[in-house]
Amino acid sequence: MVYATFLILYFLTGTIIVIKLLVYGMRPTKTLAWMLAIFTIPVGGMLFYLLLGRNRRKNKLFKLKRTDDISTYLKKAESHYDAVTEEEYQEHQKLIRLIIRNCGFAPSAGNKLKLLKNGNATFQAIFESLQKATDFIHLQYYIFEDGELAEGLFELFAQKIKEGVQIRILYDGIGSKSLSKKYIKKLRKAGVEIYSFLPVRFGKFLSSINYRNHRKIIVIDNKIAFTGGINISDKYVTGDPTLGIWHDMHLQLEGPVVHSLQAIFVMDWYLVSNKENILSPLYFTTYKKMGTMTAQTVHSGPDEDFSATQQLYFSLINEAKDYIYIANPYIIPGEAILEALKVAALSGVEVRLLLSDISDSTIVRWCVRSYFEGLMEAGVKIYLFSDGFLHSKTIVVDDTVSSVGTTNLDIRSFEQNYEVNVIIYDDTFAIELKNDFLSDCKQSVQLNYATFVNRSWIEKLKEGMAKVFSPIL
Repeated sequence: MVYATFLILYFLTGTIIVIKLLVYGMRPTKTLAWMLAIFTIPVGGMLFYLLLGRNRRKNKLFKLKRTDDISTYLKKAESHYDAVTEEEYQEHQKLIRLIIRNCGFAPSAGNKLKLLKNGNATFQAIFESLQKATDFIHLQYYIFEDGELAEGLFELFAQKIKEGVQIRILYDGIGSKSLSKKYIKKLRKAGVEIYSFLPVRFGKFLSSINYRNHRKIIVIDNKIAFTGGINISDKYVTGDPTLGIWHDMHLQLEGPVVHSLQAIFVMDWYLVSNKENILSPLYFTTYKKMGTMTAQTVHSGPDEDFSATQQLYFSLINEAKDYIYIANPYIIPGEAILEALKVAALSGVEVRLLLSDISDSTIVRWCVRSYFEGLMEAGVKIYLFSDGFLHSKTIVVDDTVSSVGTTNLDIRSFEQNYEVNVIIYDDTFAIELKNDFLSDCKQSVQLNYATFVNRSWIEKLKEGMAKVFSPIL
């Protein structure tokens, strides 16, 4: 009797899930795969779906209350932009409009942006800027780890709190799982407000564990900001025994574009803290132009209507006429980006991908390599960087437009993570990023198609098995 009741409940639950799969419009192959898993793997198939399979774009992960204060705040952010005209950036109008429709942030002129390569340069600039803070510091990271950097930040924060500076910190519940309770308690005792984004809790385990906040943002007095691929971890400075030094790219920003990064932090902060005091217009600063660069902020998350970062990469690839250079450690592109890269290369555009030869995950490494043969067959040039672990997430196109941010070229970043990138419409910046990319290519090994295609069947088997897990890596 008990067994029969269980079977009835199981099949009723499975039927409800299948109806949701059909209603919320997953791809046919994905829908079929989940249906087979649910009805052929007892209990496990259903749990696996609840953990990884739900369509958050249709069934929102969060429903952010659009209060009058939030609406006022976002309008205030936009009012600080030094808007550009369509005529100024005619060749990128489709991209600009796409980002505005997806994210609401228009491009702004009058910015000063500085490229920061690797940990030493990045943290030197960050600490120098933090020392100058007079009003507030907002800091958000995917990985925040105990170590020398964390201790240095604590000492600085403790001093700034005494000077009357407000400090708010967000860290991801999974990415920063090693951050000690002792350190967090010490920060709070000093006066720092600190929250975890989607902490792992028993009641919400299935609904939240697969959706992470991968953003890295610092905003200081709304005058200077930082974003990019570098986390708060000593491995960016001293390295680790297995992978060596982590090589990465970060961005220092001054000017109106800072307000959009502040707005992203504020939305995330309000989501986890439910405190509306941060929405005050007092957190904005009016000032003159800081430079000559035009920039636009892109953000995306699993509960938004479209994957803005995926559409950004797709548009940049399709815009390219001469070349497109991409540095990224995790290239698991999905069908749309994969086809766009192949079409660009077959059309005569020089497409180069720069990846790390080593990886922090064996299964991810094999999955990434499973795409190499098809890409090289289409004419894509692939370079493997071996001097440490390359963690940069950059893209540059035709000496005119570039992107630096947190988004990996994989399904997880596109569909499951909260991400942020900055698009820079500036020739000088694009050329600087291109030259740095080409310099790294010279230190890397270019894969040979004829040699790679003859790799052992064991390697091909590993790649094929790893590729099955591409949607969740």
